Formats: sequence, C-alpha cells, structure tokens
Amino acid sequence: MKPEQMPQQNLPRKGTGDNLLAKVAMFFSKISERWLPDAFVFAVLLTVITFLGGIFITSSSPFEMMTYWGDGMWSLLTFTAQIITTFIMSYALALTKPVARGLEKVAGLCKTPNTAIIVVTFSALAASLISWAFGLVVAGIMAKLVAKKVHDVDYRVLVAAGYSGFVIWEGGLSSSPALFVATEGHNFQEMVGIIPTSTTLFSAINIVIVCIVFFTLPFIMKMIHPKKKEDRFIIDQKLLQEEAEEVKEEKRNAINDKLDRSRSIVMIGGILGLAYLINHFYTNGFALDLNTVNLIFLTFVLLLYGSVKELGTGLKRASGSVGQFALQYPFYAGIMGMMTASGLAIWISNLFADIATTKTLPLFTFFAAGILNMFVPSGGGQWAIQAPIFLPTAIELGVDPAKIVLAVAWGDAWTNMIQPFWALPLLAIAGLKIRDIMGFTVITLLYTGIIISAVFLILS
Repeated sequence: MKPEQMPQQNLPRKGTGDNLLAKVAMFFSKISERWLPDAFVFAVLLTVITFLGGIFITSSSPFEMMTYWGDGMWSLLTFTAQIITTFIMSYALALTKPVARGLEKVAGLCKTPNTAIIVVTFSALAASLISWAFGLVVAGIMAKLVAKKVHDVDYRVLVAAGYSGFVIWEGGLSSSPALFVATEGHNFQEMVGIIPTSTTLFSAINIVIVCIVFFTLPFIMKMIHPKKKEDRFIIDQKLLQEEAEEVKEEKRNAINDKLDRSRSIVMIGGILGLAYLINHFYTNGFALDLNTVNLIFLTFVLLLYGSVKELGTGLKRASGSVGQFALQYPFYAGIMGMMTASGLAIWISNLFADIATTKTLPLFTFFAAGILNMFVPSGGGQWAIQAPIFLPTAIELGVDPAKIVLAVAWGDAWTNMIQPFWALPLLAIAGLKIRDIMGFTVITLLYTGIIISAVFLILS
C-alpha cells in the first residue's frame, strides 16, 4: 500500500507506559502528534527562520536574502541526484530475492514486542554502518516485516526504533566529512593535508562511540515501548500488505522478449561494474565516495536480479518514495545558500569557536554541527561551512583536525533524530507521518547526545 493511501489510526491518548523512560517518550510523542507539522511545512518554516535571522543578525537586506536563497536553491543538484540514486539502488537491492529472504529470516526471529524492537534497531544500526541509504531502507522494510510477525507491537515505536539506527551512519563507511578529507584534492588539503580514515572512522573516539551506541541503543528503544496493550498503536495488518504488481504474462518467443527475460543481460552490467570496483580498490585502497557507493549498489543490483523485467519492477517500486527528496532538497539548498552567503552559519560557528579550549573544541564543534544540521541536513554541506572556521581554530589550539572531522560528522547525524528530512524515505516505506515517530526519537537524541558528548570530552 502506498503511504498516501495508508489511513492513520487513532493513537492512544491516555496511556503513559510503565516506566519513567516510557512516560517521557509518550510525553514527547503527544507533543509531536499535536504540534509537529508536515516535513515540507517544517522545511518552509526553517526557510522563514533563516531568512529573518539573516536580516536581523547579519544585517543582510531582504533583497539580499532572497537572492541568496534563489542562488543556492539549485546549487546541490548533483548531490540531490546522487542521494536519490543511492536510495533507489539500495532499496532495489533490499528487494532482490536473496536480500529479501535474508531480511525475512531475521524478521522471523521476532516473537514478542521486545525482541521486535531490539531486532529492528540492531538491523538498522548494522545497515547504517554500511551506508546511510541502506540503513534507512532496511529500517523501513524490517519494521513492516516484523510488524507482520508480531501483531501486538506498537508500530510507531517500531518505526522510530528503525530510524534511531540511522544515528550511527556518520560513524560508518559512508561518512561524508571523513570520506571528503580522505580524498586527494579536497578543498582544505593545503591546510591539513590528507586525513586518512584510520585517524577518523577507525580512531579510538569513533570506535568507542559506535560500540556504545550499537550495543546499548536497541535496549533503550525497548524500554520506551509501552507495556500496556491499551497504550499501544497497533497497526491494522491489512495496511501492511503490499499491492500486487499487475503483470501481464505473454508467452512469446520473439528475440526482444527473450532478451527482456534473460539473466545474462543484467549480468553483463554487473560483471563490468564488479571488475571496475576491484580495479578501483586495488589501485586506490578502500577509498569510498558517493559515486563509488552508488556503483557498489548498482553492481549488486545487476548481479542479483534475474532479468531486465524483474529489475524494472524493482526499480519502479524503489523509485516511488523519492518525490519528497526532489521537492524538499532544493529548499534546504536554498537555506544553506542563505546561511552561507549571509554569514549566519559563520556567526553560529563562531559562537562556539570563540569560547572553545583545547579540551572542549571537539565538543563545541559537535554542538555547532548539531544546530547547523537543522538548517543544512547534509554532512558535506556542513563540512563546507564549518571547516574554514574550526580547522584553523584546531591548528591554533593544537587539536588534531581528525577530531574536528568526527565532531562535525557526529553532530550532523545526532540532530537527524529531530530533523524530518532524512526520515522521509523510511516513512514512505513504513506508511507513517513524521509526527508519528518524532516524539520517540527525541529519546534517541537525548541518549546519544549524552554518550557522544562524554566520549568527546573524555578522549579529546
């Protein structure tokens, strides 16, 4: 069933759960349900806030802010195309028979609401370490599969648990800032040189954060699940059924029909992609960027689909959830244009940089990144804004630039828990609205914020 066709059932109004954490989660859930607008409305409100902030804080004129918005609106078309491609290919990969069977087996492990929450969170965390897009897709698909197996689980918490796994992605293999500074010719190479992933993604700070979040967050999410059945939002099982594809089977022996059903056609593309990737990693080491990640997904999609027709069906289903990306990302690009050109982003970053010490600079960089992420939900975009401020400050204070890279990355991932933009593809799969889950992901924000802050403060 398509998300827009999935009716919203009445959510419980009086229950508060049986423990303090569940009560806090339900409190935020009620606020979110009542006050949180649609994700596109949220983007427009952020646009207005940024517009007014530029006028009153940086003394930019309304005409200048309008110009900054328009100039920036189409500045990220390449990146928009990349993330749409990443999402479609990773979704299509999750729909292949081998991967789908694997996910079904994992979902089959769930017998109770507690195991359902834990399994979905663990699955989303593991997938997000591989790729942000794969994490979102696996979270949405697993939530639906598990809800079919465990009928008495609160579907809102289940989907929120899946989205919570996304908080770890910047500590994984698709981390934008970490991959950016590890690439030859990056914008700040003259200042800090090439920063290998061994000092960022595979550093003690990152490994400690990833391990703590990975092995504890599923149990935090389990704790916020309402224990009383009358407090839960139980999804109607009919709403979880996928609409059958109408395929007209025609027995024809024409050459074109045989080619459409031939596995060898898709295999040719897959083998070519695999050969290129082997040569790429042999020549450059384990160097990843968005284009390489997309090629990895495309290669395995081609290798695992059985025919051109089967591939077409998978891509059609996968591409049905990207409309909001195309609608909203230009608005966030416009916000980023206003934040950057007006100097508003620099003003926010300087608030933290000016009071930082050698010990606290990574922590304050993390906080600044978390705030900026509300307006610029892009790890690469944030890095472009914050690096010119925090890298020179790090050099001046004698702080390892790799820690600044990690601080920006984790700040970007952290406040995604209250930034609707990245939840859109998952919600499109799960069939919910942002207000249904955001109250529960506030708990993830608070918990991971404490963990990440403590690690940066202790290990910096």
